[in-house]
Amino acid sequence: MEVSQLRNIGIVGQGGGGKTSLAEAIIFSAGATTRQGRVADGTSVFDFEPEEVRRQQSLGTAFHHVAWKKHQITIVDTPGYANFLTDTLNCMRACTSIVLVMEPVAGGAKVEAERVWGRAEQLQLPRVAFVTKMDRENADFEGALRDISELLQGKPIPVQIPIGSAANFRGIIDLIRMRALTGKPDGSMTEQDIPAELADAAKAARERLMENVAEVDDALVEHYLENGELTQEQLLSALRQGIRGCRFIPVLCGSGLQNVGVPPLLDVIVDLLPSPAELGGFAGEDPRTADSVSREPTIDAPFSAFVFKTIVDPFAGKLSIFRVLSGQLHNDATVLNVNTDVRERIGHLLRLEGKKQEGITRVIAGEIAAVSKLKDTHSGNTLADEKAPIRYPGLLEVAPAISFAIEPKSKGDEEKATQAFHKLAEEDPTLRVQRDAQTKEIIISGIGQLHVEVAVERLKRKYGVEVELKAPKVPYKETIRGSAKSQGKYKKQSGGRGQYGDTWLEVQPLPRGGGFEFVNQIVGGVIPRQYIPAVEKGVREAMANGFLAGYEMVDVKVTLYDGSYHDVDSSEMAFKIAGSMGFKNAVGHAKPVLLEPIMAMEIAVPDDSMGDVIGDLNSRRGKVLGVEPKPGGQVIKAHVPMAEVLRYSPDLRSLTSGRGNFTMEFGHYEEVPPHLAEKIIKESQAAKATE
Repeated sequence: MEVSQLRNIGIVGQGGGGKTSLAEAIIFSAGATTRQGRVADGTSVFDFEPEEVRRQQSLGTAFHHVAWKKHQITIVDTPGYANFLTDTLNCMRACTSIVLVMEPVAGGAKVEAERVWGRAEQLQLPRVAFVTKMDRENADFEGALRDISELLQGKPIPVQIPIGSAANFRGIIDLIRMRALTGKPDGSMTEQDIPAELADAAKAARERLMENVAEVDDALVEHYLENGELTQEQLLSALRQGIRGCRFIPVLCGSGLQNVGVPPLLDVIVDLLPSPAELGGFAGEDPRTADSVSREPTIDAPFSAFVFKTIVDPFAGKLSIFRVLSGQLHNDATVLNVNTDVRERIGHLLRLEGKKQEGITRVIAGEIAAVSKLKDTHSGNTLADEKAPIRYPGLLEVAPAISFAIEPKSKGDEEKATQAFHKLAEEDPTLRVQRDAQTKEIIISGIGQLHVEVAVERLKRKYGVEVELKAPKVPYKETIRGSAKSQGKYKKQSGGRGQYGDTWLEVQPLPRGGGFEFVNQIVGGVIPRQYIPAVEKGVREAMANGFLAGYEMVDVKVTLYDGSYHDVDSSEMAFKIAGSMGFKNAVGHAKPVLLEPIMAMEIAVPDDSMGDVIGDLNSRRGKVLGVEPKPGGQVIKAHVPMAEVLRYSPDLRSLTSGRGNFTMEFGHYEEVPPHLAEKIIKESQAAKATE
């Protein structure tokens, strides 16, 4: 197999648009399977995870390969729902071209289609569109073309038009060869003359096709103006040139479920879409010098590959999926992980065929393959020849949008759950797991609620751990606004040796973020030096338990300035208790207040939703700091209390019809308004009373 005979085709689009059905039709038509799988009855080769079968939707990217016209085509079937779209955007790094799957209805293109389109633009991926479901009720081919033009800002050029629609859909007209193709149940197409009733429409559509594609070359424009016609070879050459330059998007049509129009799509993939050899070199950096370097997609170049996806199986171990960008790789080779500077031994190379794996002995530039049990290799890493290292840019990093606290159903499963979640997070970098130091909760964060729920389902199925999802506790803190002095005296004498510690403390507020400061101003030995650390320890323990509602106290300066001791009864324990008592007494007179975490947010929204989003932020006690323009909308920067945005993701989707997204990180702490603080304190005290 030569590099020029390879194609890696990403099947992309919005969720529920028919991508997997089209992918199933492709591998069936090409003879890679003997029966066309269907999502609805759970027989899909691509949607093989139990969660996918049950939900009837793709939750992760799957792979298969077919042979067509002596070419090897790797099909990359991607998820289209927003919760799992990051996997799609990252796996597009392995594609040489994409097929954008559209539904035949005006306004059918949703935000997910816009995002994959934008990613294709960013990666400069050649693309074609396939309008599927032409057999559905009210199918509208022209509506899909308008979506590509108006919503995606692309230039659609039909190279096919449908014969009929909805229940009357029976095939397509190939505008390049001007022939009609009608479908058969086995996926084959019968070629015939164009029906008389569609002859005029086909002629007009071909003229528009010639006018549009001729624009890629001045000589072609001149030829077309002089002759009023382009030859078939001229059309194909112009289409190849326009596709490679991302000048326009050829549009095909059919039905994935009924397997109509699929062989012509395979012809287009082979005849018009580029091979890895035609796309040029890949830029990276030399890890030794940080200089920019590149690799050409040829077999003779030094080996390099990019790991774009990881799958972790509790029994089979870790599977690293990569695309070879240059050179070639054989079984039992040793390569360098450039990111970790660790040598990795390649055991058995694998080609992925849905959930199955086929052993292979060699992969070359352009191919997608997998290898198991690499010890120190993760998604986003570069593998390369030790003698010619190169490091490629990593994967997209997408901040989680929603968090839950998890509580194992079985006692003692906390550690097991945490370890299992970390393995899931290795598969899915958008899944984050951490333990909140203050609330002591295990927090799992993801792109959306469905994303987290699916992770919990996999946790149970793969690792046998069941957990419940709960709203995370807000990590409130406490501080003081004023200064106060107080005595803390602990005296216990009832015969024999007793306990005695006497301290005088002053508490003062520090600036926000100032933490804790302990000052020793004892002079004259009124408290022996060896007892001073015990006083500080007592103060710290009291701060950890708070004064108002049991939350940690911060931003306080404590000064120990006087006290007394007893020669026999004083001890470190007595002074620790005295320090704690003195601190609590002083804080009670120093205007204690409750603090809440404030999140720094950036919310990207379309122009027509900006007013609604800002109004919603104001209702959440948010402070809008500014608005900056961006392509297609605005970015709102705001500070919002964490308690008000624990469930912000679904609300933003509702406000923006799914077109908004946001990032959020901890900013600082601010005082809770008195009426809310009173409620929080009462709830905390009630919870303690029931413990």
